[in-house]
Amino acid sequence: MSLKKSVLVTGSAARLGATLARFFAMDGWRVFCHYDKSRAAAEALIEELRNAGSDALALQADLSSEDGCRQLVAKVKSHVERLDCLVNNASAFEPDSATDFDSVQALRQLQVNLLAPLSLTRWMAQDLVAADATIPSCVIHVLDQKVFNLNPDYFTYTISKLALERAVALQAQALAPRIRVCGVAPGLMYASGPQSRENFEQAAQANLLKRATDPDDVARTCLFLASNGGITGATVSVDNGQHLVPLPRDIMFVVEELLKVKSA
Repeated sequence: MSLKKSVLVTGSAARLGATLARFFAMDGWRVFCHYDKSRAAAEALIEELRNAGSDALALQADLSSEDGCRQLVAKVKSHVERLDCLVNNASAFEPDSATDFDSVQALRQLQVNLLAPLSLTRWMAQDLVAADATIPSCVIHVLDQKVFNLNPDYFTYTISKLALERAVALQAQALAPRIRVCGVAPGLMYASGPQSRENFEQAAQANLLKRATDPDDVARTCLFLASNGGITGATVSVDNGQHLVPLPRDIMFVVEELLKVKSA
């Protein structure tokens, strides 16, 4: 078995997940890149990382089921005895509200965004970290600035991320000293769903630093948390101060209304 540090990044075929995989790989980590349906993108990322001299492997799993989560841990265990870091990045992001959420869709978001990270962490503690480990492994939950800047849009998604943010401290207490647990709460990085480019460019200004969150900054923060053995139970906001600019609705909808007024 390799002595190189290993990391599992969920949802790493594209967007922030791919950036996370690249940063860990560049730092010399062995990277397990999880994907669900984006096989072609995951394989292209693995080829890119290997061509750059990194040790990387793509692993498929459906995190919307408990069996899928368990299978992912088993696949990792077939390659390494110890997992040094787990980055729970995979996320389901669907619009709904307190008055119209669909129960099936809501349960899927809660499974992917909350229960899957909790289960993967639990099985990591059972199967991929030695009971007598002297150097703690690390779990990083990717959250959202919305957990510190509440509005009722994306109702189920927000609830799932709020619960996961609270789990950072609870798991840090429960899993010490073998595992450290941290969180990172990014701001707006990419256009989402039906959001137009114009909407995104205006929404990206709605923070103290007047610019979109750079995914590289989020990845650097995750790598820092994974490498700093003295931090546990803490969440770092990487959002250009977006959480300090309260809004009554999700920024996408606020900008949408402004654009309608502007064009009227």
